[in-house]
Parts: sequence; structure tokens; C-alpha cells
Amino acid sequence: MARKRFWLFAACVAVIVCGLLSRRYPFLLPAFLGKYPGDALWAVMVYLGCAFIRPGAARGRLAASALAICYLDELSQLYQAPWINAVRATTAGHLVLGSTFSWHDMLAYTVGIALVAGIMERVKGIEPSS
Repeated sequence: MARKRFWLFAACVAVIVCGLLSRRYPFLLPAFLGKYPGDALWAVMVYLGCAFIRPGAARGRLAASALAICYLDELSQLYQAPWINAVRATTAGHLVLGSTFSWHDMLAYTVGIALVAGIMERVKGIEPSS
């Protein structure tokens, strides 16, 4: 279990780095993708975080949990009170909470989680069986 968590943590750090790089250097990716690779990678990080917390959970449960977290975070962007907008104005607040609701972001989260769940299904020793 400790080895599984180590690899999940390492993968999460790698995904965070890739996500930050996708925002810092967007010209390295096809322009039509826009900011959505970063959104998909954020969802992958949420999935890996859920797997780290519950390493024995089934893939479907992990995917559902990660999607719920991502969707709730996106829906929270519909709430625009001054105090939460002040948090969102910080770098960390913007990275975690986002700023503006978008259905496209929800699609990017879904794609990211579907991809990571499919990849993790094939990776031995990291993902539990369903």
C-alpha cells in the first residue's frame, strides 16, 4: 500500500507540473485546445488525489468521486460573493477554485478523468482492481 501511495503521489506531482506548464507555455500545445489541457490535468490530479486517499477503492468509485469534486468546484464558480472572489484573485485560489463557470471545463474534467481511469486500468501495481 505504501508503494502504491508513493507512485500515486509522484504521478500527482508530475501532473501538477504538466498542468502548470500547460498554462505557462500554451504555445507548446495546439492552439485549438486552448486552456483545456490544464483543466483536464487538474481533473487527473483530483482523481490521483482520491486514489491516494482511498488506494483500495474501485476505479468507478474513484472516477465518480473525482468527477463530483471537479463538478462541484466548477459549479461553485457560479457563486460570486466578494469574499470568495478575493480568494479566487490569489494565485492559489485561482488554481484551486477557478474563476468563471464553463460547461467546456466540465467536459475537460470528464475527458481527463476518463483518460486517467483508462490508463490506470492498465498500470499494474498502482490501481486497484474494480
